[in-house]
Amino acid sequence: MTPSPEALPQVARAGAARRTAQGAPRRSALFRLLWPLTSYLVTNVTVSVLWVLFFVLNRTTVRGREHVGEHRNTLLLSNHQSMLDSFLVGIAAYYPKSWLKPQLIPWNPAAAENFYKTPVLAWLADNWKCIWVREGRRDLHALHRMIEALPRGTMTLFPEGTRTRDGSIGAGRAGPGLLILATTPRVIPVAIDGMNDVLPIGRYVPRIGKRITIVFGPPIDYSEFLGLPRTRETAQIVIDRAMQAIRDERVPARDA
Repeated sequence: MTPSPEALPQVARAGAARRTAQGAPRRSALFRLLWPLTSYLVTNVTVSVLWVLFFVLNRTTVRGREHVGEHRNTLLLSNHQSMLDSFLVGIAAYYPKSWLKPQLIPWNPAAAENFYKTPVLAWLADNWKCIWVREGRRDLHALHRMIEALPRGTMTLFPEGTRTRDGSIGAGRAGPGLLILATTPRVIPVAIDGMNDVLPIGRYVPRIGKRITIVFGPPIDYSEFLGLPRTRETAQIVIDRAMQAIRDERVPARDA
C-alpha cells in the first residue's frame, strides 16, 4: 500500500529512525579498500571549501596553534556550538598540513541522528572519518572504536555531548574521560566562540560576516588521576578538569 502524501514525512522520519537504531552502515570490501584515498580526498576538499567560509566569508581568529603539534594520540577536546565545529577545529589545528600529512586529519565521533540521516550523508560522514555514535549516547561500541582509533592518529571530541543553545559551556560527560584513561593521549583544550552565530541549532545554511575565535590551550596534566581506579567517577573528575581548562581559554569572539 502506497502511503499518502501527508504521511510521507512521517514515513521518512520512521525510516531514518530505523537506520539510526540499526547501527552504522555496513560497507563493502571495495569501499574499505578505497577508503584511505576517498577519505583523504573528500575530507581535504571539504575543509578547503569550509576554510573559505571560516576565513574569508567570516572573520576567524586562531590562537595557540603551537600547542597542538603533530603527535599521534592527540585528543582535541572542545566546547560545542554548531554542527560545523569539528571541521573548524580540524582546519584551525592542521590545515593545510593535512594535504601532505593525511594522518593529521582527526577522527570525529558524530551523532547518528545528524550525520547518518541519509545514505549520501552517511557516505560523506564515513569519509570524513566520523565514528558513528547512536542517539542517546552512552554507546560502548563507539567508545571501543575511539579507543582503537585515537592512539594511531588524532581526534576531535565534544565532552558536552550536545550543542549549546546560548553559547555557554556546559558540563562534560564521563565518556570522554573513560577514553582518556584508556588511551592516555595528549589532551588539548579547545575553546570556540562565535559559531553559534554562524550556524545555530535549527539553521542549515551558515551565516556570513560573523566573528569566530578558536583558542588551543597547553596540554592538560591529568597524570595524578592515572593511578586511581578506572571508574566513571574518576573519568568524570578528569573531564571536569578538561572543561575548566576549556573555560579558562575561552575568548569571546567580539573581543578577539
